[in-house]
Amino acid sequence: MDRRSFLLQSLSAALLTSPAFPALAADNRYRQQIGLQLYTLRNPLAKDAKATLKAVAEAGYKQVEMYGFPQSQAQIDAARDAGLAIHSSHIEWDCVVNPKDSQRSDFTRMLDKAKELGLSHLVIPYLLPNNRKTLDDYRKVAENANYAAAMAKKAGICLSYHNHNFEFAPLEAGKSGFDVFVEEFSTDMKFELDVFWIVAAGLDPVKLLGKLQGRVTQLHLKDLKAGVKTPTYETDVPQDAFQELGDGSIAMAPIMEAAAIAGVEHCHVEQDQSPDPLASVKQSISYLKTL
Repeated sequence: MDRRSFLLQSLSAALLTSPAFPALAADNRYRQQIGLQLYTLRNPLAKDAKATLKAVAEAGYKQVEMYGFPQSQAQIDAARDAGLAIHSSHIEWDCVVNPKDSQRSDFTRMLDKAKELGLSHLVIPYLLPNNRKTLDDYRKVAENANYAAAMAKKAGICLSYHNHNFEFAPLEAGKSGFDVFVEEFSTDMKFELDVFWIVAAGLDPVKLLGKLQGRVTQLHLKDLKAGVKTPTYETDVPQDAFQELGDGSIAMAPIMEAAAIAGVEHCHVEQDQSPDPLASVKQSISYLKTL
């Protein structure tokens, strides 16, 4: 067993046995450079992107991760006005998952724009049901993703896949779509792990980070309401299942410590549903400052 694996296994054991896990170091780089996935603020952004991103920067966020790229110009402009860094974006995924031509012309244009903007990460954010019914469906997604990841690498960009919980559902002989991705993704194709959906699927994010060390580039920090029944493989969970960091059941400090050991580059707060999303992201970053 190498040192990284030993550290991650020890960390997972500490999470399961210790009621009070040690706080993060004061110079924790994720806490100092915390990001926000802007899908959280999709409604306020639609009303006033500039004021919304100004409030995000004032709350203490240092970077944002966009969504819907390349249709993201309002997010880009508002983030730059607010002095927020942009390293990553979720993309319109069909150009990778269901390419319209063998040359991947749509993805090529996307890469050109991403390179022009200085992005270092692009992320496949979702799969529609017709792309995830069988293990062969997942294998086809992996094949297309690997092809696109090689293209992205030549442009100096990392392509990743963002999980939900449905990828962990047992399909044929108990094997899941996520198992296929772990087996089939090339060394160029990475993961962006969402800790909420991992826990919703009944798994431990710390252990998964250990299994995928060196293959996870980014994390989504998102809290799950205590008492929600798991495992579940349906994304249609109750809206109040999504909680501000610190209000739910997921211990964030050990996950962020495991992320550092596993080589994760960026951590982004996200909350899919909230009656007051701007207040929620402010509360979440305030909590992170206490860790």
